[in-house]
Amino acid sequence: MHHQAFSILEYDQLRTLIRRSAQTPMGQRRVDALVPLDDLDDLQRALSVLAECVQLKSRAITWAFNELSNPGEAIGRLGIEGAALAPTSILELARLCEQAISARASILVEREACPVLWRLVENLPRELNSLLARVSNKILPSGELDDRASSELARIRHQITRARSLITRSLESLMRRSEDAIQDELVTVRNDRFVIPVKADHRARVQGVTHGFSSSGATAFIEPLETIEANNELQGLREAEEREIARILLGLMEELRSQLPGIELAATAVAELDFINAKAVFYHKFNCVIPEIDSRGFPAKVSTGRADISSAVSGGIQRLRVEEARHPLLEENLGSSGLSFVLVSFSLDENDSAMVISGANAGGKTVVLKTAGLLSLMALSGLPLPAREARVPFYLSVLADIGDHQSLTANLSTFTSHVANISRMIELCKAPALVLLDEAGTGTDPEEGSALGVAVVDHFRRACGAQVLATTHYSGLTMYAANEEGVLNASVEFDEKTLKPTYRLIVGVAGASSGLEIARRFGIPTEIIDPACELVKDSTLQATEYLRRIKREAEEASALRKALEEERAAVAEKFAALDHEAEKREGERQTAFQREFEKTINEFDKRSRELVATIQDRSERLKVEREAQRRVAELKREAQRAVSMSRSRGLSSAGAASTQSRGVRVVRDGQIVQKDRADKRGAEITELEEEQYVASESREIAVGDHVRLRSFGSIGIVDNIKGDQAEVRVKSLRFKEKLENLELVKAVALPKTEVGRFAKLRAAPRTEVHLSGRDENARVELKVIGQNTDEAVGAVDKFLDEAFINSLSQVRIVHGHGTGALRRAIAELLQNHPHVERFSLAPPEQGGAGATIVELRQ
Repeated sequence: MHHQAFSILEYDQLRTLIRRSAQTPMGQRRVDALVPLDDLDDLQRALSVLAECVQLKSRAITWAFNELSNPGEAIGRLGIEGAALAPTSILELARLCEQAISARASILVEREACPVLWRLVENLPRELNSLLARVSNKILPSGELDDRASSELARIRHQITRARSLITRSLESLMRRSEDAIQDELVTVRNDRFVIPVKADHRARVQGVTHGFSSSGATAFIEPLETIEANNELQGLREAEEREIARILLGLMEELRSQLPGIELAATAVAELDFINAKAVFYHKFNCVIPEIDSRGFPAKVSTGRADISSAVSGGIQRLRVEEARHPLLEENLGSSGLSFVLVSFSLDENDSAMVISGANAGGKTVVLKTAGLLSLMALSGLPLPAREARVPFYLSVLADIGDHQSLTANLSTFTSHVANISRMIELCKAPALVLLDEAGTGTDPEEGSALGVAVVDHFRRACGAQVLATTHYSGLTMYAANEEGVLNASVEFDEKTLKPTYRLIVGVAGASSGLEIARRFGIPTEIIDPACELVKDSTLQATEYLRRIKREAEEASALRKALEEERAAVAEKFAALDHEAEKREGERQTAFQREFEKTINEFDKRSRELVATIQDRSERLKVEREAQRRVAELKREAQRAVSMSRSRGLSSAGAASTQSRGVRVVRDGQIVQKDRADKRGAEITELEEEQYVASESREIAVGDHVRLRSFGSIGIVDNIKGDQAEVRVKSLRFKEKLENLELVKAVALPKTEVGRFAKLRAAPRTEVHLSGRDENARVELKVIGQNTDEAVGAVDKFLDEAFINSLSQVRIVHGHGTGALRRAIAELLQNHPHVERFSLAPPEQGGAGATIVELRQ
């Protein structure tokens, strides 16, 4: 995206505001580099990771980074073979890895809820933990090496301590013997050697090497001859210590170098997490929302730059919608002063692609433009928006002409500067685009300026395919908005009683400039204002009065709409209570149904055992057993389907009535499964009532016709037709549906006396079978390759019944690759099958996409 509008919309100041919440130099640099994203996938990913971070913060899961410096130089030196690092730099790298690992641990516990965040830290190597332990064991927080860094270092330092002690004691003994020649009884160090302070005029009394004099010259620092050898030995030990320290640091460097990719990954993760956290802090501070990006017209996956995206646009204007939005910079400034901020709400879409905002001076028109522009740039940058609701198109261009660009050095007047800027905007504009025009056509003759403003707005809207927000004081532009389809009028409210602007945006109503009233309020004498009022044309006065009347009517409509909203909320609350009661009754009905079902199954089991006991022939007994098991499995499946159908069709209206007073009916493809009243013994019997509907001859749909709603599959009667919509009555419910979504059908009467399965079981007192039998040779695999979809679905259904009866936990269905029709048909069957717990394509070693693994309910 071109940066033409960045300065005008104060995008840099926004980055500075977000930068305050970054905790590390890397995170701050990441904020400084923030720009609108060129890739739709990257933008959606940025918003997703922000939403995940906000969600984690709501669960008190956070991460923090402190005392971290920029690791770029240290990581760069690690990449150079043989290069050394100071102990403090090694500690900083260790601290970086430690905090990255800590952040990973915080995200790990919620990795299922934040997959995008988890991918940022998932690959941090575990070896960093052991590396951190070795560094912390060898380098102290001050940057010095611990004595325990190596046994050799410990030995050398012990010898250094012992040698220093011996030298000190020797020098203290010498000073006591030569007390008169000693300036101060204090052992000191000069040139890394232990010396004693001797009076300058007594130097001859202490034999040794002079290492210098005090500033006054009265004291000489002498290394006595008797400690020269000990000092030499101490120097050797110090050099050995430095060599051992260098060896230890070199070893640590090699270990760090071996983990260089992991360290670089940790640095990247810390920078990204700090950047994301800064955006989340901004989210909470300004009470933001995650914007929805409207990407209609773009391909599902976009992985190239915006130039390529532009060629992929298939047409159609996306929707820009903001509700109760605030300008973040204005809110920050006003909040620090204790003042309230302005809320802005408006919408632009394919039907209304432009808005002309008129109204009083200093009424907030420019604030609306800057708020819309800056929030659009923020959304495209993956930032949260300070609003109650926000939907922003995936703009290729955000262009603005706001403010006065006149320049004496460039010989530009106000008008010419506006014209030059607009000309540049026309060259840069790529749809979809947002164009912001402040005081379009200003700076020249009002009639010419008004005509130019209309032409510019119309060109951006029609030729460039842009969404346009323009402010004006010209009546020509407001009349254009009133008469042109697809252009909205809007105004900033002006309180005529106080003669002060309220800054509220009113969409659909043009506003008057009220320039004379404002001039009067700011002290222009009455003797000037009154003649000016007389000079205003009658037509202008009439237009102003007309606008005021429209404003009053709009306010009355707004009050009425508010009252209707309150009434709607009350009705919704009432219906919610009714829905709750219906759900409660439906639950009671389901419980009673389950009890009756279990009772019937138990009776069936008892009678089946008695029947099998009377059969002498073993083959006949096995045959009867399997047939009964098949019928039990089918019975369970039908019962579960009836329950799921009842729930999915939302039979809350039926459940609201007592189960004793009326039954529950489930409609499915023209068949009505009805639960009848209890019989004399109190048991419920399910009756299948068949009403078959078939497609009728093709003709225009008329009132009174039976039709099928393609979206629901339900059968209804047409009560009214208006235009391309029909009002369809389905039992006690009414739907409004387009005619193209209705199918003309006719009813075919069928017998409806089939007794429910439960009643059949009671009528056959000796038809139950023992259910615990199991075929040890049951199939665990079914091949349907070469069959058509109907044959394959039937075979799979029967195969699952057998597997369920034989208590198999997992089976395999081989359907082959082919066109994928068999795989899709079988998957559709498995998705709602009562015996299936879950299913998935087989792993590569078991057939891959040519087979499906099914796990059965136990």
